[in-house]
Amino acid sequence: MLRMLLAVLLSAALVLLSGPKVIPALRKLKFGQTIYELGPQSHKQKQGTPTMGGVMIAFGVVVATLVAVLIDYKGGADFMLALLAISLLSMAVGFADDYIKVAKKRSLGLTPWQKIAGQVITAVGFAAFCYFHPQVGSKVIVPFANIEWDLGIFYIPLLSLTIIFIVNSANLQDGLDGLLSGVAGVGGMAWALVAIFFTLAVAGTNPAYAANLQSISIFGVALLGACIGFLRFNHHPATVFMGDTGSMFIGGATVGMAMLLRQPFLLLLIAFTMVMSSVSVIIQRYYFKATRKIFGEPRRLFKMTPIHHHFELSGMNENQIDIMYVIVTLVLSLIALWSLQGLQLV
Repeated sequence: MLRMLLAVLLSAALVLLSGPKVIPALRKLKFGQTIYELGPQSHKQKQGTPTMGGVMIAFGVVVATLVAVLIDYKGGADFMLALLAISLLSMAVGFADDYIKVAKKRSLGLTPWQKIAGQVITAVGFAAFCYFHPQVGSKVIVPFANIEWDLGIFYIPLLSLTIIFIVNSANLQDGLDGLLSGVAGVGGMAWALVAIFFTLAVAGTNPAYAANLQSISIFGVALLGACIGFLRFNHHPATVFMGDTGSMFIGGATVGMAMLLRQPFLLLLIAFTMVMSSVSVIIQRYYFKATRKIFGEPRRLFKMTPIHHHFELSGMNENQIDIMYVIVTLVLSLIALWSLQGLQLV
């Protein structure tokens, strides 16, 4: 517990202390956000706001996790390193995307094929690691039913797709000041609590597994602390954006914790708002095409997607949407924790 406290405080402090140095440096380098032309008109005033601030979140999480795990090392390095790997590799794709946007002033960054290639390599590599790891394997836990579902060799392709989906969902959700930071902070705490539950369940029988689970809980609260620190600069009106650098780091961290805990189905609860960001885009696209065929002219189900823009164009301000998303994530995270009742770990 002391290591978790150290992780959350250290990660928040590192982000808070780095902000006054990093933000002016980003501004000096002219790493300003290029606003998407088809986005809400109210966002035009955000043009030029420093972006790629996600490096602050990554810095806080990585350093705090390493210090908290190693300061009283009891094992768990393989899970810790795996989490850092998927988060940083996902971030690398986002960093490249951001750099192209700010260097070449192209709002779309990497081409879809370039982005997906990097994500596929990361996703397949992490899924394979989980599949072959004796403490993870091909079995996933089905919430509420408390049974294990063995996916066999299909684990790797199915969970690779899950990784790509969640990373891109986090990226899509990063469309309002403070939105993803708030949601990811709550999510980090939720995954840490799931890890604590698992740790207590196996501590007496499998200390090596318990050590790995503890590293997940430390990583989760480090993410919480980094997001809290980042909100100091990212709340509306934001003085810095995390960019794809930060959103993809968060996406990788989120799905990484879920998979190492063998709880990918809990992403539907803890990462619900991320998931709905992608789902709303998919629904809008197919509804648009279907109505064009049926009625001869396309119609929209939402005013704009991802769905947070629909709420924005419906009259809610950014702070109201942020609070709504955080409350939804908090409630669904409590339900996710409740689903663990009666779960027996072997």
